[in-house]
Parts: sequence; C-alpha cells; structure tokens
Amino acid sequence: MKSIIVLFWALFILILSTIVGGCHKSASNHIVELEQRPHIFPDYCDVTVPYNIAPLNFYIEESGKSFEVVVSDNEKTDLLKIKSSNGLIKFPQKRWEKLLNKNKGKKLVVEVSSITDKKEKQEFLAFTFNISEDNIDSYLVYRMIHPGYYNWSNIKIEQRSLSSFRTQSIVDNQVIDKNCVNCHSFNKNNPEEFLIHIRGSKGGTYFSDNGKLIKTKIKTEGMPSGASYPAWHPDGRFVAFSSNQVRQSFYAHMTKNIEVYDLISSLILYDTQTNEIINITTSDTINPLQTFPTWSPDGEYLYFCRAEQNNSNSGHDFNDIKNIHYNLVKKRFQKDSKTFGNTEMVFNSSEINKSASFPRISPDGNFLVFTLQDYGTFPIWHKEADLFILDLNTNKVRKLDINSNETESYHTWSSNSKWIVFSSKRMDGRSARPFFTHHSSEGKTGKPFVLPQKDPTFYKKLLESFNIPELVSDKIDFTPRNFAKAANNAGIHAKSDSETYDLKILNTENKNISEDKGIHE
Repeated sequence: MKSIIVLFWALFILILSTIVGGCHKSASNHIVELEQRPHIFPDYCDVTVPYNIAPLNFYIEESGKSFEVVVSDNEKTDLLKIKSSNGLIKFPQKRWEKLLNKNKGKKLVVEVSSITDKKEKQEFLAFTFNISEDNIDSYLVYRMIHPGYYNWSNIKIEQRSLSSFRTQSIVDNQVIDKNCVNCHSFNKNNPEEFLIHIRGSKGGTYFSDNGKLIKTKIKTEGMPSGASYPAWHPDGRFVAFSSNQVRQSFYAHMTKNIEVYDLISSLILYDTQTNEIINITTSDTINPLQTFPTWSPDGEYLYFCRAEQNNSNSGHDFNDIKNIHYNLVKKRFQKDSKTFGNTEMVFNSSEINKSASFPRISPDGNFLVFTLQDYGTFPIWHKEADLFILDLNTNKVRKLDINSNETESYHTWSSNSKWIVFSSKRMDGRSARPFFTHHSSEGKTGKPFVLPQKDPTFYKKLLESFNIPELVSDKIDFTPRNFAKAANNAGIHAKSDSETYDLKILNTENKNISEDKGIHE
C-alpha cells in the first residue's frame, strides 16, 4: 500500500512540475531569426576603428520590449553583454578598453536580439567592429558653432578625449566679449605648438609659446585683410597665411541659401622669430586668388589653391562666382633666403569645371586629400562637395569611397597617417559632424564612423556644428581663463619685410575692388 501511495505522489509531483514548467515557459523561447541587420544610430555596422577609441554606444531603432547586445571575438572567449529596455546601448568604459586592446587587428562580432510584444525573441543578422592595430591621436580639437552665417555670439573651441567622453573648453567667447573665434591650427598635431585667431575687440592671433599665450597682430597696412587660413612650416619657425577679403551673398530659393567667396586673397609668410611678414609673391602673375596654404612634410614646398580671374571681374555677380575654379598648385620654398620659386600645377581642377580647396598632405608625404566642388572656395555650403585623394608618388587622383550625398568638407590627418577626420553633413544635411576613416598604406579607406558619444541620441538633439576638426597627440593645458587674460594684452604688432609689396593697392587697383572690410575682420 505504501508503495502505491509513494508512486501516486511521485506521479503527482511529476505532473505538477510539468504544468508549472509549462506555465513559466514563455513564448520568448520561440526564436525568430531575421534576415536583416538591426537599424542602429549612429550607423556603426562594419566600421573600422582604432583600438583606443571610446565605446561605440548606439541606439537600436527597432520595436521591442527589451533588447540584448552581445559583442564577442570569433572564438566567443571574450564577451561583452548589454541588456536594455529602451534600446540605448552603452558599453562600460573599462570592459570596452580591455576588449579592444585584446583584439587589435581582429573583428568583433555584434549580435543584437529583441523581445517583441508577443514575447517572441528576434535575432538580427550580426555585424562587426573591425579593430585596427593602428592607434589614433589622443584628442580631437574643434569649434562648436551654430550652422548659420550671421551670428557668432556663442562659440567655443573644445577638446575631446578620443578614448573616453571627456570634453573641455579651450576657448569660450563668452569671456572675451563674444568675439569671433576661428581657424585653430597645430604644427604636426602638437598640442603645445598651435595658434588661434580671435576677431573683434580682443582681436589677434594667439600663439602658444613655451606654456604662454602670445597675442600677435598679424596685419600690416599693405595687407588686404587680416591673416586667415594658417599653415605651420614643419620646423615651427614660419607660418603661411592667406589674407582674404571675404563676402557672402544669398540665394532667393530653398535649395541653396548662401554663397561665400573671396574678393581678394593673397598669401603671406610670418616669421615667428623676427616677427616679420613676407609676401609670397607671384612672379608669373599678380592677379590670381590664392588661399588654403599647406606645407609638404619636409617643408620644401608650399601647396595652395589658386584661381585665375580677369581684371574686370569684381566678384559680385553670381555668374562670375560660378566661373571661379581653384586649382591645386605649389611653390618651392628656400628656407635660408625665405623666398619662393615659380608656381607649379599639381591638379588642374578648372579643366573639368571643378574647384579645389583644403589640400592636406599625409605626414608620411605619400597622399594629398582635398575637397572638390563645382565652383568657389567655401565647400561647407556646397552639397556636391566631395573628398578626393592624390597619390603623390604616382600623381593619380581618385574620388574617395567615403563620400555621401551630403557635404564633405574640412579634413585633417592623424600623426601616423593612418586616420583621416573630416566634416560631413550626412546625418541631417544641416550640421557638420566629425567622421573618421582608416587609411591604409595602400590608400584604402575603411567605412567612416562618427565621433562616439556617451548618449547615443546626442546627434539627434544637437543643433551646433563641429567645425575644423583637428587631431592632436595630447591634451591642451590652456583654459578659457588663460585666453581671457591674454586677450587683455595690447599684443605684438608684426612688421613688414623691407621688400614687401603693398598687396592692398596691388589687388584693388588691378581688380577695381573697394577696400571695405570682409567678414574675417
């Protein structure tokens, strides 16, 4: 009898456990394998990133009650698992760093799944993070500015750690009478050797010199305007500038709002040791517009953009502006005598009715990247502007495969020539964001990725543009307070070399242009 009772209770417990187990068995055990990747923002699918980059946090733009993301190596030995109820995926900093450092030169597999309202588990197709063995410079310096064209009441120059999300202001125009702040430039990615222009009541060019800020007035009577676009000579003694008298005009239709162009633009050389300004004269012609200087890494050549104009062209008519096409050219530089040779053609963009701007040479001297647009000199307002690359060993030019249907504009190289950062409006067609791409020694580029943010939805809420992104090797020690203190100094006035021509008279007489100030003043 006892055995019957025991058997009965055993059978009862078995049936009960089956029933209870069935009650707890959710529909999530029904797995649906989707034949698509998840939509994520920002788009980090299959990007190539440096091993010292901040976490690639993203937002899953799919419906679901909950989400799970698993990042692993190919052997599934290193796992990083994140669960989220709202689709926001934020990776822990230390675990992210450990995972990337352990997988240099390898691929990480990213698997995303969701639980639907019907309690089904959906598994999306996996994508990868390609972890490069090439590191990137530690900091990115950029100007935060609203993407308008008439107001600079709120401008900052910030530095951002690329291995984390730490951001600090270097210059804040709120403490310098809301002056315009622009054109920060570094010598060979060096955070201790740089300059920044400030325009307005505190105007001047501020040089970093042995831990101090030196305010300098780089403008003489013979210059058509102040010093504008800078380029450091590699030895640090000289800085080439363009001197631009800039205008902006407006279109009366929705597809294009504004045109920014130069009435006058000439090149000068500033000697930081003697405080002298020397004209980079043109022996072949006195008429062309010249802008966007940049040096070869060995300092033997100055590259720049040049556009030919006839003497009657005032630059005020839109038809005239659309006929202005800048070519890439260069001049040999003799450092001892501080003289330049004749102009040599590098890329004749006017032959194809295009205009070149922002030439930038890789530190290893092998490649030159530039922006190419239909006409003019201000590509940030040209939707058709794309990035092209010139192989300096073969002289072959090709369009980079990192372009989008929106504007690609300003760009610079990392100190190891392995990364390019560039401004792109591809996210919304309005504001520029800093994108990075890996560049191999063979000239191949990886899929670009936007600067990672702690909040994955950051770019959906931000109105400002990231302007003039520059990579630097370490943190800059100056703060807005340092600049506010230096701004109160009278400043050092640069002097003209004894053989300097009067560029203002030279240009205005030959082009019949008034001497009123441009927007760089």
